[in-house]
Amino acid sequence: QVQLVESGGGLVQAGGSLRLSCAASGSIFRISAMNWYRQAPGKQRELVAAIISGGSTNYSDSVKGRFTISRDNAKNTVYLQMNSLKPEDTAVYYCNVNSYIPSYGYVYYWGQGTQVTVSS
Repeated sequence: QVQLVESGGGLVQAGGSLRLSCAASGSIFRISAMNWYRQAPGKQRELVAAIISGGSTNYSDSVKGRFTISRDNAKNTVYLQMNSLKPEDTAVYYCNVNSYIPSYGYVYYWGQGTQVTVSS
């Protein structure tokens, strides 16, 4: 059974930094992408950062230049380094892993979420 365990959330002042980690345990066949989403109260979940199997990365415009996504393939772990945090970054952050199974399609795994709160 696949589990994604997130850590690193917390309370930080504006301008501060946090590093989120998401470790995947269990057998995941052919990871195609590892992503971070976030959901603020009353808002839809949004994609913050993505890293695909080849190592390319994508970021939402709101975090570009401040957040960095990276992965450790040997540990099946994805990280999100968040710098210059703003109060509007406050949200529950979710780790997402996409796996592609030939003749079946994509399987999506989600972590339980970790709260990030940025005070002004």
